[in-house]
Parts: sequence; C-alpha cells; structure tokens
Amino acid sequence: MTAPPPPSPASPPATADTPVIVSAPPPGHRHARRFTDDFSLSALVAGVIAVLTGFTSSAVLMYQAGAAAHLSDLQIASWMAGLSLAIGVITIFLSLRWRMPIVIAWSTPGAALLISSLPGVPYAEAIGAYLISAALIVAIGLSGWTDALMRRIPAAITAALLAGILFRIAIAVFPVVSREPVTLLLMLASYLLAKRVQPRYAIVVALVVGVIAGAAAGHLDFSAVHPQLVSPVFTLPRFSVAATVSIGLPLFIVAMTSQNMPGLAVLRADHYKVRSSTLLGATGFASLLTAPFGAHGVTVAAISAAICTGPDAHEDPRRRYVAAVVAGVLYLLAALFASTIAALIAALPGALVLAVAALALLGSMGQGLADALRAPGEREAALLTFLITASGITVLSIGSAFWGVLVGVVAQAVLGWRRR
Repeated sequence: MTAPPPPSPASPPATADTPVIVSAPPPGHRHARRFTDDFSLSALVAGVIAVLTGFTSSAVLMYQAGAAAHLSDLQIASWMAGLSLAIGVITIFLSLRWRMPIVIAWSTPGAALLISSLPGVPYAEAIGAYLISAALIVAIGLSGWTDALMRRIPAAITAALLAGILFRIAIAVFPVVSREPVTLLLMLASYLLAKRVQPRYAIVVALVVGVIAGAAAGHLDFSAVHPQLVSPVFTLPRFSVAATVSIGLPLFIVAMTSQNMPGLAVLRADHYKVRSSTLLGATGFASLLTAPFGAHGVTVAAISAAICTGPDAHEDPRRRYVAAVVAGVLYLLAALFASTIAALIAALPGALVLAVAALALLGSMGQGLADALRAPGEREAALLTFLITASGITVLSIGSAFWGVLVGVVAQAVLGWRRR
C-alpha cells in the first residue's frame, strides 16, 4: 500500500505586488479542494450582480429586436431561453473544470445589430445566418487563428462598427422624451448619481427608478405577467446570401471583436491563463445547438466577467470561480422562466425600455468612438465606417453594418497606400 500524497500547501491570496497566475489544469486532473470550501458571500454577491448587469443591459435589446421583427412572445422567450441555457451550462462546466471564473454571455452588440438587421429578413433565414456565424466562430477557435484574423481588420474599423451599431439604439430614446419627460429625466439623474458613487449599479438604479416613476404615473400593467415555464420554439433554418451578408458576417465580426477578444483580455488581465481555442470552440458549438431556437449566439463575457474575476469576488484568485458558478446557476433558472422575463419586459413602457437600453450602451459606445478616433492615420476610414453603419441604409438587401466595414477597409487600404 502506498502512502497518500502530502496535502498541497494553501495558496496565499494575491496582492498587487505578487499576482497569482491561475492556469487551467491538465486533462484528467482532479481538484483536491471542494466547491463548498471555496464558497464565500462575496463570490455569491458578485455572481448575482454579474447576472443583473447582463440582463438589465441586454435583455431589453433582444426584446426590441424581436418586437421590431414582429416575432411572437413565444419566439422571443425561446430566444432568451436558448441563450440563458447555453450560458449557464458552459459557465458552470468550465468554471468547475478549470477552477477559474469563466463567464459566458450573449452578444450585446449582436442584439443591438439585430434591431436594425432582423426586420425585413425572413426569420428562418435569420436562423441560418446565426448558424453560419456560430460555425465561423467554431472554425476560428479550433484553428487557433483568432489573433491573426483580428489583425486583418484595423482596430479602428471594428471600434467604429461597434459605435455605429450602438449609436442607432442610443439615439432612439430622444424622440420619446416629450412623451415621458419626468420618468426619463429621473432615470438620467439617478444614473448619473449612481455612476458617480457606485458605477457598477448605475443601470440597476436607473431601472428601479424608472419602474417606480412609471408605476406612480400609472403606466405599468403587470396583470398579464404570470410565472410560467418556457416553451421552446424550433425553427427550421434556411440559408440565403442576403441574410448571411447582412446578419451572419456582421454578427461574427462584432462577436469576435466586441465580445470574445475583450472577454479574453479581461481574463488575462486578471492573470487567468485560459485556452482560448477551447473557450471559443465551446461558445461556438453551443451557439450552433441553440440557434434553431432563436439564439443569436453566446460569447466570452467582458463586463460581467470583470465583476467575477476581480478582487471584489474574493481576495484569492483561486476562489473567484465560485462567483461564475453562481452566475451560471442563475442563468439556468432564467432559462426555465424566460417566458416570465419576456412578459415583464413587455409590461414596461416603451420609453422606459429605450432609456435603459440607451444608458446601458453609453459606456460601450463611448469606448468605441474613442478607439475609432485614436489613431490619426485611421480616423477618416473609421468615421466612414461609423457614419455608414449608423445610417441604417440597406443596399441589395444587405444591411449597413456590412457596408460600413467594407467601405472602411477599402478606404483604409487606399489612404494607407497613399501614405506609403
């Protein structure tokens, strides 16, 4: 009989001077530490906040896109359920397997893109475009060409694409200010105050204030909201060139540049050495499975991931994975009750939904504009990309996002050649 191996010494918590680098364990490795031993109240709170942040900033965008495309309530609920299920399963599995806070999210820029791109496209063809986008992510992830592909498109162009997509959503709130001036002003004031004191809760505070103001004005009606389990709606995909070019390719570009790359950067910035090929392959494969139920794709989280990977989740980086597991469990619950969540959003006044979406996108849009205009040599091409994308034009049944990227890349090639 062989003696058992000596227990490994406890790892000291990381500090600013001596960061702990957490790596994924080799295949077949079993962790000696148990989840119950690593559980903490701070990780629980971080996981809850991460889910609230994801839903308050993105769920309204999906509802807007579905309503603009005249999808039924069952189809919108199936969309949310498919995304939440994929997010919950991958987040829990990889976080427990790697003992790292691996947080998955739906593509918020992708949902914003669909608000303008989904109307006018047959729903079955949109599903086909989702599948093509997911297949490209799987191929890129498994090939290991992620960084090389992203270098092919100038960073200013991708940043301008994101800013142009979000600009159309954010500016839509201003025409409705005259209908709900008090509610919107109160939401703006509460957002600014919370942003000054506790930036992490700014969107949640604005939403709560908006709901209270709407209730006081008699604009809320929750009589049709009842707890009910989701009923998934399967749609047989069809493929078309127009849908692939106007939805599939732009969805792939914004998912990679605006979600997956920043998400990987967040993990690495907090000293988590992840296998990007496995991570991207998992998100792409999950997107393939859930696309026929309306899900436009899941990606590596960035903003909500930062909540779980930072020291607020736990002082020891090796115990922060608990926050991600908590978030994954909550997403699974959200998948079960997606119909109720969709009904709650539908019961809110349209002006309130627009305001929440606009406020939630301010940070991303501002960062996109700053990145787009930072390099003088790429500024003109980035401005063209931004203007064309924000215009919402459709040429040859292809949406503005594709034309913005195409014109921007061509303009940058011409201007760069002239300088050389």
